[in-house]
Amino acid sequence: MLRNYRARARLNPYLQETRRDEFELKNALRFLALGSTALLATSLMVGCSASDGQEEQVSELTLYSGRSEEFIAPFLSQWERSSGIKLNVRYGDSAELAAQLLEEGANSPADLFLSQDAGSLGAIAAAELFTELPESVARDIPAEYIAANRSWVGVTGRARVFAYRPGAFSALPQSLSELTAPVYKGKLGIAPSNSSFQAAITALIGAKGEAFTEEWLRGLVANDVKSYLKNSAIVEAIDKNEISIGLTNHYYTWEVAEALGREIAVENGFFSANDLGNLINVSGVGILSSSRKISTAQNLISYLTSKEVQSEFVEKTHEYALIPGLTPPADLPALTAIGAPRVDLDSLKNIKVTQDLLIKVGLL
Repeated sequence: MLRNYRARARLNPYLQETRRDEFELKNALRFLALGSTALLATSLMVGCSASDGQEEQVSELTLYSGRSEEFIAPFLSQWERSSGIKLNVRYGDSAELAAQLLEEGANSPADLFLSQDAGSLGAIAAAELFTELPESVARDIPAEYIAANRSWVGVTGRARVFAYRPGAFSALPQSLSELTAPVYKGKLGIAPSNSSFQAAITALIGAKGEAFTEEWLRGLVANDVKSYLKNSAIVEAIDKNEISIGLTNHYYTWEVAEALGREIAVENGFFSANDLGNLINVSGVGILSSSRKISTAQNLISYLTSKEVQSEFVEKTHEYALIPGLTPPADLPALTAIGAPRVDLDSLKNIKVTQDLLIKVGLL
């Protein structure tokens, strides 16, 4: 079966984002349809065995990370220094690493899986490869950003937005459904092969049905929508006035401006409250049930979800902290003020229908 999935994957290989390559799902994984203030006091040096309940000395953990090394390594290094425990980190695309975990099963050397999206976490949870996390772990993270069975917890949040060129429209869109209107003909950019776009379409299918979503996607195609391989390319195209609006994640306007070293002619906009265009997805982490170092792995998760480190994520990466009350990224509303729809993040693992639909309408 895996061979068939990989063969299907060759239909549309993915390119990586310039700075956040973890956001690009590679189609080799289509089967996933299924200096800080935060040096915490972490003296745990032993972990519990998942198989026999015995304790063993812990000197290192193995982490599969779908977050890029550039993004997460500084935070992991802080934890290594404070805990005295070495982290063996395998970096890669989140979906690719999830595929590897599904192949390895109970024989995986990984203790934890850190993913850039809820869909990849959901695939591992569905295979029952995660262990349940106690309430004491990530205790400040709201329930909507945690799997219902506590098999994984959210670490950072990213909001879907429409990036746009100020002054390009007399009125901004209030709903995804409006983007098929003539005023947006040839002016809208999307990234169909990007995991965050596919997650948004998966949520749309779940809320509105496949027939509605297909009609909407065909409306975009008929309206001469422009396709890009990366979210950052959408923002750059708006800045260059090649297009006027695009569907992306909130932090890309910040990242492109940082990369260019100047202000750009692009701003973020949000749709009306509860519109699917305001989807909030998360990066997150779970502990493999095969790990023999559960307690120490829990300690790492508690560190990543502490208020100090959550605040650092906002400052250094422009992603949202998930703990209520913390300052949001600059020039953006708080998560609770976005008007995001309530979506079961576990359902975002059902990506196969989305990818098949995108192929059907000619966007993949």
